[in-house]
Amino acid sequence: MKAEKHRCPWPGSDELYIRYHDKEWGVPEQDDKALFAKLILDGAQAGLSWITILRRTQHYFDAFDGLDPEKMAMYDAAKIESLLQNEGIIRNRLKVNAAVTNAQAYLKLIEEEGSFRDYLWQFTNGKVIVNHLRSKEDYRATSPESDAMSKALKKRGFKFVGSTICYAFMQAVGMVNDHLVTCFRHEECIKAAQKTGLALDIQ
Repeated sequence: MKAEKHRCPWPGSDELYIRYHDKEWGVPEQDDKALFAKLILDGAQAGLSWITILRRTQHYFDAFDGLDPEKMAMYDAAKIESLLQNEGIIRNRLKVNAAVTNAQAYLKLIEEEGSFRDYLWQFTNGKVIVNHLRSKEDYRATSPESDAMSKALKKRGFKFVGSTICYAFMQAVGMVNDHLVTCFRHEECIKAAQKTGLALDIQ
């Protein structure tokens, strides 16, 4: 009989959540546009549970032209109004407007810095921060790194990038490995980081 894998408690028994935890959460992401898309989705989460956004992820990609910043940056008032009628996304005007604003801020940042990946990963010195959490009580909502990222992104005109959102983003894109040490993905995500040549910052 195959032994059941130990995983972090937060996915519960939801199959979609479990699949996300087992395949995506904590895997280092280094593609500019993928990082942008994830930041938009994390911003949409503000005040909501992540599973709410996870269930709507495909709707977001469909509604926002694949979450392509070059297309989103051109959205006009009519497009925004049509998005606010789309039941597949979170129909919050501030969040929809922020997605467009963030696309414009992203393009400006790329023009000035050259790489969104390099800009974001500087906040962990280009390394994966590996925490050794032993229970759900050890989870944190922010860190000095997420505080710095939030402050810098806000200065560049990004919206819905508070420190809590930035920390959730950092966990999701593998800048921080916050799988519990008892979770089978803790070690797998370390190996994934090493495979891409990323250094580790063991906490």
